[in-house]
Amino acid sequence: MYYLVAVLIRQQYWLSPFDQGYEVSVLTFKYGQRHDYEIDCAKDLVVHFNIKTHHIMNIDLGSIGGSALTDDLDVPKDRDLNEMNSEIPITYVPARNTIFLSYALALAEVERAFNIFIGVNALDYSGYPDCRPEYIEAFQKMGRLATKSGIEEKKQLQIHTPLIEMKKSDIIQAGTALGVDYSITHSCYDPISKGKPCGRCDACHLRLKGFMEAGTVDPLNYPKI
Repeated sequence: MYYLVAVLIRQQYWLSPFDQGYEVSVLTFKYGQRHDYEIDCAKDLVVHFNIKTHHIMNIDLGSIGGSALTDDLDVPKDRDLNEMNSEIPITYVPARNTIFLSYALALAEVERAFNIFIGVNALDYSGYPDCRPEYIEAFQKMGRLATKSGIEEKKQLQIHTPLIEMKKSDIIQAGTALGVDYSITHSCYDPISKGKPCGRCDACHLRLKGFMEAGTVDPLNYPKI
């Protein structure tokens, strides 16, 4: 039996590896994000996919700040793709994926899991540096050097990034084929109330663009703009 720690954050993380023979243990983070409705979605998706183990870890990244997702800073709205890709956006959370993967690494070692899946994407990713292949490769190397299982047992940690080179439209199509219920997923950085997406932030624009290119309708209820 293989074991997996899946780092769950957003809509696109729920596309694999349920058909690959893994026993899935899901890890979700409550880190002071303004869009913490995603945690409720995570709980719903765990039930939807009949996953037995779901860890929710509390991290106070709000005490560090420095991001529109965790600090009193405005979330950029109504930007086109050129604007999104012009610089690393203010929605970047300092070292977030490094922090998340470090927690996942510790949990994986305790659970005797040597496969970590994370849904980073290097194409439709809004310029985040910790979503790049070279970053994942560097963290994987570090994880093999920094753990007891890696040194004493020579267990080779594998960090899987099945979505890293996929367009969002392809991710949506793949998720549909795997039975993902997108009505219980979440992407918005700045939800209006009770998780309702704003329809204007970068995440909403990229999600809507992905659904349009996939030739399907996003089931979420967006405000009329």
